[in-house]
Amino acid sequence: MQTRTLGSLTVSALGLGCMGMSEFYGQGDESESVATIHAFLNAGGTFLDTADMYGPFTNEELVGRAIFGRRDEVVLATKFGNERRLDGSWVGINGTPDYVRRACDASLQRLGVDHIDLYYQHRVDQNVPIEDTVGAMAELVQAGKVRHLGLSEAGDETVRRAHAVHPITALQTEYSLWEREPETKIFPVLAELGIGFVPYSPLGRGFLTGQLRSPEDFATDDFRRHSPRFQGENFTRNLELVDRVKELADQKSCTPAQLALAWLLAQGEHIAPIPGTKKRERLTENLGALDVELSAEDLRRLDELAPAGVAAGARYPDMGTIDG
Repeated sequence: MQTRTLGSLTVSALGLGCMGMSEFYGQGDESESVATIHAFLNAGGTFLDTADMYGPFTNEELVGRAIFGRRDEVVLATKFGNERRLDGSWVGINGTPDYVRRACDASLQRLGVDHIDLYYQHRVDQNVPIEDTVGAMAELVQAGKVRHLGLSEAGDETVRRAHAVHPITALQTEYSLWEREPETKIFPVLAELGIGFVPYSPLGRGFLTGQLRSPEDFATDDFRRHSPRFQGENFTRNLELVDRVKELADQKSCTPAQLALAWLLAQGEHIAPIPGTKKRERLTENLGALDVELSAEDLRRLDELAPAGVAAGARYPDMGTIDG
């Protein structure tokens, strides 16, 4: 397994996003999910990504059971900030110092570990100064409960202000062939400050795999049914992008998913994507991206096929939770 460096943290070049094992992408199978995590670790993967809100709360418990007895093999990342109740209802975005401390202790208990390797603020709380939130996170580092700090979906100025309080190791934001907005404002700041980048939804929430051909392919409880990019005319237009990617993938004798991940890996040594899956079959396919070599001509063609702004529709129904 290749590795990447996020700030001062070394992780496997591909991580494993665990969210879908518990929620948002239809019914999960815990035994298969645990087997998928084990297969990832057996292949040399180290970087596992979860969050307290997934489930809610149950995804951390699942990951904790899966890594029991193998903690030393894992770079464990989790998040706080999207506050939910036990019944799954939403409270809101919470970045208050007291909540930071309570959320961390709860995550440690659910995960069954004594420290978190990378602790993210999941969404920026616009009502709490980022200095206060990161200050509380820094206290967790001093207490030995957390090793590295991260932010998710934070804008360039927020990243600068946070990094001035305590070094930020990684920023996690959606990035893929159909979502390239971070390249303009965020990437220059990360390069300047030496912060790593963790693209989530690197396969466009599954769209770039080429496996989704109709909205009816989603389970009734799949959140993509309510995502603008998966609805109506947007879905049809976005299929055209997928078909263009598949054409190049066929020429490279790889799958569209492998091509999309290989493109991400080629964007910089500070980038470690976290494709999510709950099946060993898909995990094996994703790991195959590490063997796909892209020439300068391949990268040029992909830039032409998938320029910034190519995807039809917004990323989320409500983009108001995203820090500019």
